[in-house]
Amino acid sequence: MAEAERIIGTPDSAGADEAAAPAEPSRRRRKIAVLFGVAVVAYLLDLVTKMIVVAKLEHHEPIEVIGDLLKFEAVRNAGAAFGIGEAFTVIFTVIAAAVIIVIARLARKLYSMPWAIALGLLLGGALGNLTDRIFRSPGVFKGAVVDFIAPAHFAVFNLADSAIVCGGILIVILSFRGLDPDGTVHKD
Repeated sequence: MAEAERIIGTPDSAGADEAAAPAEPSRRRRKIAVLFGVAVVAYLLDLVTKMIVVAKLEHHEPIEVIGDLLKFEAVRNAGAAFGIGEAFTVIFTVIAAAVIIVIARLARKLYSMPWAIALGLLLGGALGNLTDRIFRSPGVFKGAVVDFIAPAHFAVFNLADSAIVCGGILIVILSFRGLDPDGTVHKD
């Protein structure tokens, strides 16, 4: 009898399965909310800091934060990291837009909280730099990104860049640990 109940289920086990079904979409919605929540926070922090930098620091002397080790210095960067590829601003704009689209599509299959955080950081950073490329001078899709964090002997960057790098590092760690965005774990 117990074997038959295990195979066909009991009325109680059928109810448990039905109760579990609504939990899945709700669990996924929480992960999507975290993704977009992290993205909004990263985006707004980047936007606000850039507005302050443009208003208070641009065309002024750099501010020493930690002696010569760290300064805040307003720099306009038409290229990618380290100012590479300044002639390809339009391409960087297209890449940022593609990243945003891929993340939005991936969100539909998201069941992992760490992936939600990582993708939220990438999305917020991509939106921050894309906003500069669209709305800042010299023109639409050619705008220069506002960078201002200037460590000694390193490239000047901004909070959007930091969010992208942190999200990327988290994705690498998650991938090495075998955790997929859908929450499954695989061992290779």
